Parts: sequence; C-alpha cells; structure tokens
Amino acid sequence: MLDLRTIRENPDLVKAAGRKKHIPVDDVVDQILQLDEERRSLIFESEQLKAEKNRVSKEIAGLQGDERQARIEQMQGIGARDKEYQARLGEISARLDDLLLRVPSIPADDVPEGESDADNALMHAWGEPPRFDFELKDHLTLGKELDLIDIPRAAAIAGSRTYILKSDAARLELAVLQFALDRLLAKGFTPMLVPTLVRREAMVGTAYFPGGEEQAYACERDSLYLVGTSEVPVTSYHGGEILEEKELPKLYAGYSTCYRREAGAAGRDTKGLYRIHQFNKVEQVVVCRDDEEESLRFHRFILENAEEILQALELPYRVMNVCGAELGQGQIQKYDIETWMPSRGGYGETHSASRFHDFQARRLNLRYRDARGKVHFCHTLNNTAIASPRILISILEIYQQRDGTIRIPEVLRPYLGGQEIIAKRGG
Repeated sequence: MLDLRTIRENPDLVKAAGRKKHIPVDDVVDQILQLDEERRSLIFESEQLKAEKNRVSKEIAGLQGDERQARIEQMQGIGARDKEYQARLGEISARLDDLLLRVPSIPADDVPEGESDADNALMHAWGEPPRFDFELKDHLTLGKELDLIDIPRAAAIAGSRTYILKSDAARLELAVLQFALDRLLAKGFTPMLVPTLVRREAMVGTAYFPGGEEQAYACERDSLYLVGTSEVPVTSYHGGEILEEKELPKLYAGYSTCYRREAGAAGRDTKGLYRIHQFNKVEQVVVCRDDEEESLRFHRFILENAEEILQALELPYRVMNVCGAELGQGQIQKYDIETWMPSRGGYGETHSASRFHDFQARRLNLRYRDARGKVHFCHTLNNTAIASPRILISILEIYQQRDGTIRIPEVLRPYLGGQEIIAKRGG
C-alpha cells in the first residue's frame, strides 16, 4: 500500500495514478483525507484529555472532602470521554486500513498511457519468426497425432480449460522447468518449493486481494486460497520480519503449481494450452533495499534472466512496456515478454516482470535495518522464469518437422537422456 503521508501530501498525484491504471480512486482518496483529518483531530483531543487527567490526578492528592470527590468525578468524566474517543479512533483506523488497501501505486513516468494490451509499447525483439515450407500444424494437432496432449479426457475429469500432458510432453515440461531453475541457480537464486494453499493475509499482502477474489479458487471451509503464482508465498516468506541490510538482496526461485479461475475470460483463447486453470511455473522473486536505482537494476536483471532462457531455447520473442490500464494495483512498472506462437500468427504473453517499490512490503510489514540502525520497508520484484504448458505451444510448434516429429531444443536434451526427437511411441 501507499504511505498515508504520500496520499496526504500528493492527493492529486495519487488520483492521477488511479486514472492511468483505470482504477477509480478519487472518492477513495477523498474519504481517506477526511478520515485522516478526523483521526488526527481525535488524537489531539485525546492527548489533551490525558494531560487534563494527569493534572487533576495530581490535584486530588492534596484535596479532601467534597472537593476531592468533585475532582474524582471530574476524572471519571474525562475517562468516559477518552473511552469514546478511543472507540471512534478504532473505527476510523479500521476504515482507513480498508480504504488504503484500495489505493494503487503510482506508476513510473515512462509507463505508456493506454486502454488495453494493444497500447503496450514495444521495447525490443529477439529472433525471427520461423517460416515453414510445409503445412503448419498447431500444438493440439501435434499433441493428438503424437499422443502427447489429451484435452477431451481432461475435460471429462475436470471440466473446461484443463489438459493432460502425456509421454514426452510431460517429460518436456519437466525438462524446461528444471532447465529454467538451473539457470537461476547459476545466477545466485535460492530454489523454493512453496505452499499453493495460503491464508488471505498472504493474498492481501501481495496485493491480489482485495479486488482479485474472482480470479482465485477459494477453499472456504478452511479459509485458504489456491495461489495463481508462487510470488504470493515467496514474497510473503519474510512478512513481519526485520532483515539486516547485509542480508539483502534476497533472490528466490519459487516453483509451484498455479491456479487461476480465468473469470471474465469466457470465449477468449478457449482452444489449446494458452488460457488454462492450472499450470506450473518457476518464478523469480527479489527482495532488496529501499532504493530506486537498485530496484531498476534488479528489474533489468530478472528481465534479462528470462530473455536468456528464451534465447537458449531459440524461441523468438519481444519485450513490451505495459501500459497503465494493464498494470496491477501494486505494480510500478511491468515488462511483458511475448513469445512467438506460429498457430496464433503472432506473439503470446509468456512472462511478466514487475517491480513494486515498497507497496507489497508495507502490506506484509517486510522491513530491513540499515547500518545506522534505521528501519526501512524493503522493495520487491518478481518475474516469470518459465511457465508451462504455455511455453510448450511455442516449443512444439516452432520445432515441428515436415515428417510430423518434433525436434527437442538442444539445451533440453540432457534433461531427456540425450533424446533429440519426439515421435509417436508404439503401443
């Protein structure tokens, strides 16, 4: 969340941030300012009462009889008034906390204006989309012919937007995930296998709630939620702690299965493996100092890590600077990587690299102590390293061959026992 002082001192800037992100916030900011003024007034009056109570208490010690009784009754009246103030302060604080959770972060100056992902700005591209001198097959056709993907049986078991990977497709997914994890290990990341069921506090702390409840699967009986990314448990890992500056940065590679309801996505990308309810992902998470330049440096770092993985897989991609309307509540800036998918005739989003400054850390109470003993809120960042099976769309389609087989990317072959080709297995 934003610091209340930021809202108090820069209300117009905060309102402009909401408009850029297409998050209505003007009324919320006005309510916050009103409640904040009332709260500060009550705090002042309460302090005045306490001072009066102390004065009367000292006087009572030297009084007797009716005068003493009058002062005692006066103190009781002061106590009753202060109790009313404290009750009102509690109500205002609770309301303020709720409203502050609804205020978005202020996007970076170079975030493009825009209404949708069509307004994202191209930063750069790598690789040339392949040309085929034979009839192109999409990943579903390849999956069916080579007995790699089964959508109908998955739907019979689990409903729409589900899938089953079989045989070499299952092995290929595990290979690409392990490959990405190994690349991050070489960069100094600590691997983490994390819970996929979390409490509401973790969803609120990472800014998925309030506002994103419709996209999450809820286990209401247990008050738990299935995560849509390991960002949630990994970023929450140090919640409530005060780290030492010398411990930073923290570089984590979180692996998990991810779940998304895709609410509101009816009719969009319904075919194949692009928009599904369950997938696996290796996520980069960085916790660093409260420093703008350091945040920018790590944003470039996690973006480059993902690009290097795609380059090693020899998959053409482009990097987009995401417009305001496509930013989440807490994101200061986001870079999307879109990888070429032949059957779509274009690029499809496969990675999102985000920086949050201290927005998540304030919600999580994630702090560090500097060398002088001063405590600061950390900055947090995250980016996909690889997500599957969406990335398999690109791999299967780009590496298909005229005879219907699929070449395995060279960097993945060691994870598949040296296997070079995916062909239909007998039996």
